[in-house]
Amino acid sequence: MAYTKRFDGRKFDETRKITAKVGVVPNADGSAMFSFGDTVAIAAVYGPKQLHPQHMQNPEKGILRVNYQMMSFSVSERIRPGPSKRSTEISKISEWALASSTLLDEFPNTVVDVHIMIPQADASTRCAGINAASIALAHAGVPMKDFVTSVSIGKMDKQMVADVTKEEEDYEEGEGATDIAMSFMNRSENLVHIQLDGKISAKELKEAVELGRKTCKRIYEIQKKALKDVKDMEEKNDK
Repeated sequence: MAYTKRFDGRKFDETRKITAKVGVVPNADGSAMFSFGDTVAIAAVYGPKQLHPQHMQNPEKGILRVNYQMMSFSVSERIRPGPSKRSTEISKISEWALASSTLLDEFPNTVVDVHIMIPQADASTRCAGINAASIALAHAGVPMKDFVTSVSIGKMDKQMVADVTKEEEDYEEGEGATDIAMSFMNRSENLVHIQLDGKISAKELKEAVELGRKTCKRIYEIQKKALKDVKDMEEKNDK
């Protein structure tokens, strides 16, 4: 049976309801919350600060360090607390995606720590985490070329869909489901991260990337507005 209608009634190119808030962790240098429907990510940024131990320092520029962690209560079956192979992998992937936009040449021997926490999960957690982290970095005043924006694109049979849910990830009918997480820089539209789980042709992959690029443009506007709203509020409070 062909995949003709999404389980939650969305259009094929439609994301779940997106919410973005800035300044959600008061003691962080920058922070943000980003959600795709029931998937919620919180990012907190600390730095630039002196990197210890000293032998890890880069005398030419600062480094970015990302830690991604799903909370033990984020899904119905409790996750064992602490690092896992999956969280370590997503931490590195998020770090690579975000590092493409950060400008840390002015901060040698320092580190910017980004902590991404997932208190609630319904698929697309790494994409929500990258989106939250990009806003949080901007809120912290870390120099950046651009926002990094991320989304998951799924292939259900031969149909491309935006912002995949857990139910769609587990879709088994027809040819089964393919999930592709991807991230772009907004102005250049450069693809800075892509991961593919499943099978897809070269033509279908091109179609998926184009849908991802278009979807990320809409997500970027929400990221930008969330940051502008908090800056406007901070300026108002300073007067």
